[in-house]
Amino acid sequence: MRTFAVLAWLMVPVLAGAYHYGPGQEKLRLDDAGLALAAADQLAAAGQWSKASAAYEKALAMLPAGRLDEARRIKLQRAKVQMLDRQLPEAHAALEELADQVESDPSVDAKLREDVESAFASSQYYMTWLMRLEGLPEADWEPEIEGARQTYRLLAEQAEARGDGKAARQHREDLEGAIRLARMEPGELQARSIPKQCSGCKCNGACKNPGKSKGKNPGKGEEKKDARKAGAGPPPDGSGS
Repeated sequence: MRTFAVLAWLMVPVLAGAYHYGPGQEKLRLDDAGLALAAADQLAAAGQWSKASAAYEKALAMLPAGRLDEARRIKLQRAKVQMLDRQLPEAHAALEELADQVESDPSVDAKLREDVESAFASSQYYMTWLMRLEGLPEADWEPEIEGARQTYRLLAEQAEARGDGKAARQHREDLEGAIRLARMEPGELQARSIPKQCSGCKCNGACKNPGKSKGKNPGKGEEKKDARKAGAGPPPDGSGS
């Protein structure tokens, strides 16, 4: 018994070292990533979009390998602030990639899937606005707004099916905004206030081939919010859209 106690005591530093260099390291990295993420959220809440984007990138780099859901949530938040930081084409590309990932992953959290789809649809809406402002032909921008329209319609139907009337109304409003944008005459579009997501944003050729412009087929199963007047479209971060 005495020998066993001595051996157990001698094993304490070995076990402590194994924890420190094994699971303990992952916990430390998770803690560091959590602190960086909290700092990024604070910067985003303060409207410091560029700093928030860099902070989200830092948090993502600190995240241990294999934390897929957490990585996707951070990428989503970074794309949202990019839209507000005059980086609409970059945000659109990032959100399209995320949307493809969550669509092909049946295990993804339902709320995360909805948030990604909603934010991607918002980016499609604003890409359409930007492309139309730059005078690109309908053949270029129509797939974008059609993708947004299909996604908003599907999100509204899903919200209605689960009894979430508030979300359903919001998605229906976003759907109506997408339809109005598609029907708007060029002169009417130019007479409206430019959304902050498009103001000062230059596509530098990205608008000519922004992506696959995918949307969901209905049959398949921070600064302060912008004023949502006729044709104003979804909020910049996709919240509630």
